[in-house]
Amino acid sequence: MNIRLAALLAIVSSSAMAAPNELSVYAGQPLNAGLISISDADTSKTLEGDTVAIPKAPDGVVEVSKSAKALTLNFDKAWYASLRVQGGKPVDLRPYLAKGVLALDLKVDELASGGLSFRVSCGDKCERSVPYVIPARAAQGKGWQHLVMPASCFYREGDDFSKITQPFELNGTGKGKVVIANIKYQMSGKPNVSCPDYKTVSVTPEKLNESWSISWWTERHEKKLAEAKQLGKSAQVVFIGDSITEGWEKSGAPVWERYYKPLNGLALGFGGDRTENVLWRLQHGEVDSIAPKVAVLMFGTNNTGHRQEDPKTTAIGIKRNIEELQKRLPDTKILLLAIFPRGEKPDDNLRQINEKINTIIAGFADNQKVFFANLNHAFLQADGTLSRDIMPDLLHPNEKGYEIWAKAMAPELAKLLPAAAQYAWDNVPIGGSGFVSGLITSKTEKDLIYARTDVGGAYRWDAKKNAGFH
Repeated sequence: MNIRLAALLAIVSSSAMAAPNELSVYAGQPLNAGLISISDADTSKTLEGDTVAIPKAPDGVVEVSKSAKALTLNFDKAWYASLRVQGGKPVDLRPYLAKGVLALDLKVDELASGGLSFRVSCGDKCERSVPYVIPARAAQGKGWQHLVMPASCFYREGDDFSKITQPFELNGTGKGKVVIANIKYQMSGKPNVSCPDYKTVSVTPEKLNESWSISWWTERHEKKLAEAKQLGKSAQVVFIGDSITEGWEKSGAPVWERYYKPLNGLALGFGGDRTENVLWRLQHGEVDSIAPKVAVLMFGTNNTGHRQEDPKTTAIGIKRNIEELQKRLPDTKILLLAIFPRGEKPDDNLRQINEKINTIIAGFADNQKVFFANLNHAFLQADGTLSRDIMPDLLHPNEKGYEIWAKAMAPELAKLLPAAAQYAWDNVPIGGSGFVSGLITSKTEKDLIYARTDVGGAYRWDAKKNAGFH
């Protein structure tokens, strides 16, 4: 906070004289000529009467209602539910950044399976959030709570807060019912809500505390500890990452069976993980039971998608994980992959952020212990377009995408782990609709070969018996 304060003092010095001591954002009505709106991932509506709703199929809803001085956000089965207070005339929030606060009253009626965050929109591609999942759940059923958070929580170096048209937004996920009132910025106040430092959050180990992850994330970590312990020193390769790595257990499972199961591979992928979440897992034992020859690392896209983070900050988070991994697995070679492309076109904002990260992390390779590979060209068409035939949601590969990943990475992995080369097969058609996906020689019987097929079966050739395939 001291770093922020020094920079912010310079910004606000010229504008503080004319600013009111208190700027009311909502007290029964929004700012002058402002409005209240609600949004989900696809639709936005304006509150014109006492209630406005966006139905969600099946049986879900995003709804806002207005009473004398308060607004109620009710949401169910919502990946994203937003209550926005938008000003008609832009407001200058710079005077409140150095020592000021955002204050509001909050009442949580229901949030057992939901989450909250607060947000300020500061222009195109500029949305700054403060997470409030855990404390909001703790406040359920406890009546009105007066919250005070530093206004600087919403600021990053270089942001322009001189003409803010959306000075407050309440976001919900999952299921919940919350009431807010008396939203205002003040020149001073005593904060009782903290926020992560945007410059260090990527290297500060933490569980993934999102409304949709709390119920399964720790349990999955415990299961992965047990899986790692069972594999022990037999694991030759480990993949560490986010949902794209987790996909090896889902749509990528058939490919994994052919390429990495014979190597006793271990996939440590957790959906939604950012660099700080991967770091927490490493520090809590996920690789301590194994000693693989190679660790494949690929994560960081959630830092981009969730926070639109400065590429340098995400890169620092990736580097911190490399350091942690080297500390725990000093003899393991690290194959660091460029973050995969996302978004349909090359000019997609999030893809461009990832490309900037890739440029930085390529420099982390020393070609002795850490190696870098950019496989992204394999996923893209000649004009840079990402096809939904490979990544249906333009982020996560399907089985075809995982096949592309495995084949594109095979030469790089073989350099570090020669044993992997014997499992990097091309499919061999055998007539009809089937194909042979690999040949395996027996380690215990001479002249015995197994031919693996795409339908999960295997053919056996025993030269001694000359029995042929059967």
